Amino acid sequence: MPARPRIHPESRAFSALLGLLAALPTFGIDMILPSLSETAAALHVPTAAMGAAMAVYLLGLGAALLVYGPVSDRLGRRPAIVCGCLLLIGGSLGCAASRTLPQILLSRAVQGIGAAGPGMAVFAMVRDLFAGEAARARMSFVVLIVNVVPMVAPTLGAGLMDVGGWRLIHAAPLAAALTILAAMPRVAETLPCAPGPAPSGILRAYRKILANRGFLGHALCNAAAAGAVFAYITGSALVFVGALGFSPSAYGLLFGSSSLSVMAGAALNGRLAARGINSHRVIGAGLAGATLLAAMLLVDALVFTPSGVPVIAAMAGMGLAFGLVSPNAIHGATEAAPEAAGTAGAIVFCLQMIGAAIASDLVARLFDGRSALSMAAVMLGGCLAAIAAFAGLVRPAARPSSSRFPSQRHGEPV
Repeated sequence: MPARPRIHPESRAFSALLGLLAALPTFGIDMILPSLSETAAALHVPTAAMGAAMAVYLLGLGAALLVYGPVSDRLGRRPAIVCGCLLLIGGSLGCAASRTLPQILLSRAVQGIGAAGPGMAVFAMVRDLFAGEAARARMSFVVLIVNVVPMVAPTLGAGLMDVGGWRLIHAAPLAAALTILAAMPRVAETLPCAPGPAPSGILRAYRKILANRGFLGHALCNAAAAGAVFAYITGSALVFVGALGFSPSAYGLLFGSSSLSVMAGAALNGRLAARGINSHRVIGAGLAGATLLAAMLLVDALVFTPSGVPVIAAMAGMGLAFGLVSPNAIHGATEAAPEAAGTAGAIVFCLQMIGAAIASDLVARLFDGRSALSMAAVMLGGCLAAIAAFAGLVRPAARPSSSRFPSQRHGEPV
């Protein structure tokens, strides 16, 4: 039987594969949200105890990222993807079969560890295969998927729960992992021939990357911007359902429609990249717009009667701005460490998850039960932190004398 043809990196099939890889980590975060109460009832535990199911997933995801990155630089991207998908399948089956809280917590941790492999590999693969404006455009697509999934996953989870209960929700990441595994024989290894750091040099590689101002500035800028976005993801549910009395279905439709703004931002960024617009200008414009919107929402929350209109406007504007900032920030970070793209991508994604988790927790803890004040304050804080990282670390590192790494593939300094 003749071998099936390889999936070419420029093909739509390869773009679909990148989308699946990027979506896997966030599937496990957001899709189970509608099922927490039903899962708690089925396991005979308080609903509040199910918060640990989110925490162990994030812990497993974040910790595993820091291992997958350098390992993929040594062994390749394909082993990281295959190993991660196998663990994700096992964790998903474990979640669906769980009968006690400890069982589902263990399975959720395995899910997180598994999802980290494909989630990290997608950033490294883009850096391996594409350069310059093509890399920026592909990174826009990846960031689009990463940020649209949290907006549609709760609705998809609710639909699966209506069909087959809370256990069926875990079939979605399992099906995605199986699809990726089926495609992997047709995907060539993207890691360059030269191996990355040996196991003994992993810590040295991390220190070298983190010492680079350009990398750290781009990575922290992206993490802080992600925090601002997750502030509105978490805060919007509290405001619309908890404070303004929207039904869950109405809120789901409203929230799902806000994904269009992220899509618009990513599409606009792709067009700007095609025209050769400098990525620093795009990041600066996105941060300026997001900060202005967050400040306006904060003033509205402090002065006026709570209303959904300014929150909707802020959600749309923040999604658009993030679609401009994040692809360029991630691309700038991975370009700053070309010889260790897997390790660099792991750090970027880990910092993004940390920023998102901190922002979500702050919004929930500070919510006053009636307004968008906590949402607006955390959004503004995230925007200001992103500006500080970009202005304080990225701009100085853009000068050739400041770069600790060799020039890029196109001869441009970091």
